[in-house]
Amino acid sequence: MTSLSLKNVSKSYGSVEVLRDINMDINEGELIVFVGPSGCGKSTLLRMIAGLEKITGGELEIDGVVVNDVPPAQRGIAMVFQSYALYPHMTVYDNMAFALKLAGKSRDEIDKAVRAAADRLQLTAYLDRLPKALSGGQRQRVAIGRSIVRDPKVFLFDEPLSNLDAALRVATRIEIAQLKESMPESTMIYVTHDQVEAMTLATRIVVLHGGNIEQFGAPLDLYERPANTFVAQFIGSPAMNLLDAKVAATGAQTSLVMSDDGHADVPIASLDSDKGAAVKLGVRPEDLTVTDSDDFLISAEVEIVEALGETTVLYFRPKDGASALIAKLPGIHKIARGTSIRLTAAPEKLHLFDSEGQSFLYR
Repeated sequence: MTSLSLKNVSKSYGSVEVLRDINMDINEGELIVFVGPSGCGKSTLLRMIAGLEKITGGELEIDGVVVNDVPPAQRGIAMVFQSYALYPHMTVYDNMAFALKLAGKSRDEIDKAVRAAADRLQLTAYLDRLPKALSGGQRQRVAIGRSIVRDPKVFLFDEPLSNLDAALRVATRIEIAQLKESMPESTMIYVTHDQVEAMTLATRIVVLHGGNIEQFGAPLDLYERPANTFVAQFIGSPAMNLLDAKVAATGAQTSLVMSDDGHADVPIASLDSDKGAAVKLGVRPEDLTVTDSDDFLISAEVEIVEALGETTVLYFRPKDGASALIAKLPGIHKIARGTSIRLTAAPEKLHLFDSEGQSFLYR
């Protein structure tokens, strides 16, 4: 089992700083997912761990040893790329065995390792096939198998599902989760822009934005206690609604006044100095419910209705330049476009952010 530690790691290309002051400790046996929008630096960070990109500043440790200047081949790391990169003229068996042959392993060692990996990935029946005779999901499994046979210290996955169609993405994502379950001692780092992959696969998630770590924690911690408005809207689909509000009363709980006479009592502590401050109230679409009561968060006019059967998604017309509002209601609701309705949510489902976008929970 292997642990990694990044201490004040940074990356620059000339005067352009891509990553800055990255600090994290990855424990043995974890599956860590780097997630964030395009250009946030997640693939660059993965390549720095692999040794394919030089670290500009800071230190990378693997099992307590600084490896900044250690060549990629000597770091004990195997990488699975977005592209399968299989040798088209070689069978599945030979593709998986190739690295072991280069390493000078005996025929028996190679055969044992390849067949064990093939059995784990359900590829035994395809060992004599060429890559062109495989589906996209099977090719990706071969690429993963090629890494498994090397018995690396750390597995790195760089958006391995992006070339697959929607159905294959789901199937292969499940296979990767099952693979991790069968290899509990293995440390894995996985890069994706897909938050569903992040939420379903990760032990912990690293949310990157603009070269910085916005938050690092367990999937449900990020969902239930986002550190700022960026994480709040990046994790979860549809994204969290952010409503303009003003602090009316402070203390162990915070009272807010909303537009259209709406109000909320949020069980989050605030300071005396917060009174009168403009803040953002966060509420996830799935936590909103329709109410006829005078005790409501906001009233709005329905602009679009998406009846999906298991859920009904309502989109509301913004008022006075406010952000668009979405409600995701369970089941079927016969609500016509143009209807004005009131919405509320349980107090414990509400989130409070200051004018800088930082959560009141982390102040």
